Amino acid sequence: MPLSLDRQNAYRTRYAQMRPGWRPATAVYEAEIRARLRPGMRVLDLGCGRGGVLEQLGAAIEHPLGFDPDHRSLVEHRLPDLPRAVASADALPLPARSVDLVLASWVLEHLPQPLDAFREVARVLRPGGAFVMLAPGAYSLPALLNRTLRPLQHWLVPRLYGRAEEDAFPVVYRANTRRQIRALAEQSGLALDTFRAVEDPTYFAFHPLLFRLNVALARTLPAACAEHFVAVCVKPA
Repeated sequence: MPLSLDRQNAYRTRYAQMRPGWRPATAVYEAEIRARLRPGMRVLDLGCGRGGVLEQLGAAIEHPLGFDPDHRSLVEHRLPDLPRAVASADALPLPARSVDLVLASWVLEHLPQPLDAFREVARVLRPGGAFVMLAPGAYSLPALLNRTLRPLQHWLVPRLYGRAEEDAFPVVYRANTRRQIRALAEQSGLALDTFRAVEDPTYFAFHPLLFRLNVALARTLPAACAEHFVAVCVKPA
């Protein structure tokens, strides 16, 4: 039986009970965004897909905008009134200094030339604006296995996790460590403000015993091996 998102979230609930204060990376990401939101802000969701964080934030964002290179995802977006367009991260069809926040969840790992994307984000951000991102860590066990088994990715993902094959986009992990994010920020005129590693021992929880083993590993591995991170880069005012 595939490890569905519902089953994985049930294990996350169990882990939160075992480790008070722990929150899934998606919750950390949403909280970071909400802490930076102000009335009237224009917010770009880069790689918006079919929904994601804009659905969760709802009316908290007064002026949302979504870009994604995948036309089908935009057509199937669950917010039909969202202004959105086909665009890649390295060529944003926006004027300079035109948005207050840029959001990116599960995007960085797919960028072959992340510096181009960071420079575009820096260009469209207003002074004092922020780039808030959620991504997998490059040294986590799922990421290492993903790289090792890359030729089998389109076959394995649907069978192990019940996700559609078309949602398993290629990954390169060129912007998925603290060191990489800091360097990309500096080269693009941004500054790394926050970097939070978030472990998540649920990705191989195909059996309760495997979940317990992953929990034990999570207690011993360094933060650099965490499954996810939430980072914020800011544009100097």
